[in-house]
Amino acid sequence: MKPYQEVISKDNSRLREFKVDIDDDELKWHRDEKDRYVTILEGEGWQFQRDNELPLALQKGDVIFIKQETYHRIIKGSTDLIINIKE
Repeated sequence: MKPYQEVISKDNSRLREFKVDIDDDELKWHRDEKDRYVTILEGEGWQFQRDNELPLALQKGDVIFIKQETYHRIIKGSTDLIINIKE
């Protein structure tokens, strides 16, 4: 089971929602098969972390580029997180 709910739009972008009550253990380090641009639409207190780097605070409007096969994770914040992903 995925730690988020997802809707795929007609342009193949993905809208994902991570609920604030998610268990921290579900937000695991992982790699993606393709390059991705992630836009933060909503969420307070969430962080993004690449392997061997310090976490970055996520703010509404931020766009993060994630190169394929790069280990990364998100760290839970204080409200629901909604992101848009384009590959």
